[in-house]
Amino acid sequence: MSFSNTNIGQLSDKDLVLLYKTTHDKQMVGELYKRYAHLVFGMCLNYFKDRDDAKDIVLQIFEKLFEELKKREVENFKAWLTFVVRNYCISEIRKINTQVNRSLGYEYEVKQQVFVMDAEDAKEKENSFEKLENALNNLNPFQKKCIELFYFKNMSYTQIVEITGYSVNEVKSYIQNGKRNLKLLILENHP
Repeated sequence: MSFSNTNIGQLSDKDLVLLYKTTHDKQMVGELYKRYAHLVFGMCLNYFKDRDDAKDIVLQIFEKLFEELKKREVENFKAWLTFVVRNYCISEIRKINTQVNRSLGYEYEVKQQVFVMDAEDAKEKENSFEKLENALNNLNPFQKKCIELFYFKNMSYTQIVEITGYSVNEVKSYIQNGKRNLKLLILENHP
């Protein structure tokens, strides 16, 4: 079944979803994209604070819709889409946090967890944080500043650019290289 852009543009969200579900014609999702990409982008930008990251996430979400809309009963597309975007962004942030935690070897999400530690655990954590602090002090000053602002002060790339005067690419590079160097420094001093 083929539709002209005029016909598709006149269909309701619900009709587009139902047509896609029965025909799997990607034009239907394309029309939904035209209608809601700006909304999804705004939500993603709110979570990720970086325009390029937000654009990437928007595309990933709409790619995901091709499969999700085949399986779901969607009465109110806009409300459902908002729910999907929120959950997807939170999931991606968790993945990023997990990757950061793994690559550095430490958990920074301590705020959200309650730990009951015995004296040995406390001493081990203290040693780990000392190693981290020593490694941080051995980074070059640009990397150290960007790492501290990004991971310890939870600042976005944009905020770091404003504070430091570095370009966005420099900030990304300092964080990426600093993270790699930090890991190497910790491993090198690991007994």
